Amino acid sequence: MKNLLKLQSKIMLFWLPLVSAAVYAQDVTTVEATSEEISQHLDLEAVASIFADSKDLAAFEYALNDPETQISNLDLNEDDQVDYLRVMESSEKSTHVVAIQAVLGKNIYQDVATIEVEKDSDGNPRAQFVGDVFLYGPNYIIEPVYVYRPVIFSIFWRPYYRPYRSVYYWGYYPKHWHYWRPHHIHHYNRHVHVHINVKHSYHRTHVRKSITAVHVHRNIRRNDFAKIHPTRSYSARKVTVKSNNGTQFRATGVNQADGDKYRTAGVNKADGTQKRVAGVNKADGTQKRVAGVNQADGDKYRAAGVKKPDGTEKRVAGVKKANGTTKRVASVEKPNGNKKTVAVKKNPNGSARAVSVTKKSDGSRTVKTAKKSSKVKKSPARKGKNTKRKTKKK
Repeated sequence: MKNLLKLQSKIMLFWLPLVSAAVYAQDVTTVEATSEEISQHLDLEAVASIFADSKDLAAFEYALNDPETQISNLDLNEDDQVDYLRVMESSEKSTHVVAIQAVLGKNIYQDVATIEVEKDSDGNPRAQFVGDVFLYGPNYIIEPVYVYRPVIFSIFWRPYYRPYRSVYYWGYYPKHWHYWRPHHIHHYNRHVHVHINVKHSYHRTHVRKSITAVHVHRNIRRNDFAKIHPTRSYSARKVTVKSNNGTQFRATGVNQADGDKYRTAGVNKADGTQKRVAGVNKADGTQKRVAGVNQADGDKYRAAGVKKPDGTEKRVAGVKKANGTTKRVASVEKPNGNKKTVAVKKNPNGSARAVSVTKKSDGSRTVKTAKKSSKVKKSPARKGKNTKRKTKKK
C-alpha cells in the first residue's frame, strides 16, 4: 500500500502542471481522482457510531484506537502502520469541540476530524462530525440523527466539567494499543461497515451549524503534517471529477497550512465553455484574481476586481473579444474618492487606442490616451439634449 500511494503521488505531480497549462485552451487536460482516497481510510459514520456508544471521551479514544475493532485505517506518515488517534477537547460556554488528531512524529500532529457538540434553541444536544479540509476537502460534514440520546452527551454540561485532553503522544501509548498494518481500502470498507449502527441515520450536509465551534477549534487545532506536506492535501489530490453527462467539476478551493486559500484549474464543460474560479483569499487579507477563460463564443472574460487590505482595489486587464475589440474593466474606487476606468476605444480608421479616465472626488476628470491627455471639468447638470461640454486641449 505504501508503494501504491507513492506511485499515485508521482503520477499527480507529473500531471498537475499539464492541467494548469491547459486551462486556457478550449480542451482542458484533466486527471480524474483515484478511487482510493486518503479520507476513505477513516469512516466518519463509524466514528459517529462509536461516539454515541461511549460513556465519555476517554472511552471514545479507547474505541477509536482499539486494535480489535480497527475503526481507523489511516497511515498518513506512510510508515506502514496505522496512526494512533488522540482526542483533544476545547469548550466555550455551551459549545464543545472534540478534535481527533493523528500522532505522526515527535511533536507532529494532524487534525483528522472534529466533533462539534452544542445545544439547539430547544436545549437538545446535537453533534456534527466535520472532516478536516486537508484530508476530506471543504464542507465534508456528517450529521447523525440518533434513535436515542447518547450517554456521552450528558457529560459535557456537568458542573465543574473540565475539557478532556489526551495524555498520549509519539512513543507513549496506552497499554491496550499496538500497531497494525493498514488494510486495502476495499477490505477496510467491508470491515468498518460492521461497526456502524444502522439504527441511526447519517446525513451529509455542507452547512456547519455552529459558528462558535469554528473559533473554539483554534485553541486546539494542529496542522503540523499539512505544513510539512502541502502537496498531499485534498486540493492537490482531487484534480477533477467527471460526471455522467460529460461535464467536469473542479474541486473547491481549500485552506492550506499557511492560511491561504488556493484554487484549482478551470473546468471544461460539456458544451465547450469553461468556468472561471473565484478570487483567492490570502492569509494577509488580500485577494489574487484568476485569469480569464475562453468561452464557447471565443470571448475571454475577466475576473472581478481585487480588494486590498488598505481599502483600495486593483484593476484587472482589459478583456479581448473574439472580434478583436476589448471591453473596459470596472471602475476602481480609491479611499480618497478618486475613480479610475481603463478602456480601449476604436478609431475611425479601425485602429485601437487605450483610454484611461481618472475621476476625482471634486468632479473633475483626466482623460489620457497613448498620444494625448486632456483635463475635463465637470459641467453643470444638463437641461437639454443640445447642452455641450467644453474640453480644453493641452
